[in-house]
Amino acid sequence: MNLESQVMDQLKQAMRDKNEAALRTLRAIKAAILVEKTAAGAKGEPTEADELKLLQKLVKQRKDSLDIFRAQQREDLAKTEEEEIAIIERFLPQQLSEAELEAQVRAIVTTVGASSPADMGKVMGAASKQLAGKADGKAISEMVKKILAS
Repeated sequence: MNLESQVMDQLKQAMRDKNEAALRTLRAIKAAILVEKTAAGAKGEPTEADELKLLQKLVKQRKDSLDIFRAQQREDLAKTEEEEIAIIERFLPQQLSEAELEAQVRAIVTTVGASSPADMGKVMGAASKQLAGKADGKAISEMVKKILAS
């Protein structure tokens, strides 16, 4: 079942349950999918990789907003963002733990043959492709820096 039909099924259930947070978030996902489908140069139905990127983008936007709201002591708005992040993450694959991420990045560093921080670009290219959807790009970048610096 593609993302759009999953969202529609959950949207109907959220309407029945009168779950405002889920309704708000699922409508945002649906709108983002529609924008993606109708964007200039769109090739019809988005692929699973496109859907994954879309969901990651939505989570990243909300995490950025969450940081800003916390810095401004706006816990009411921060709570809203946390609710939306939790709902969007239901559609994403299970994220890697820090230990799993470190193990996989070390394997990638060995495979690529990187030895210094100057090789970060090579490692990030391979890691971004291999760990797409399993870990946040920022977390991958920080782990690569940590491993190459040691």
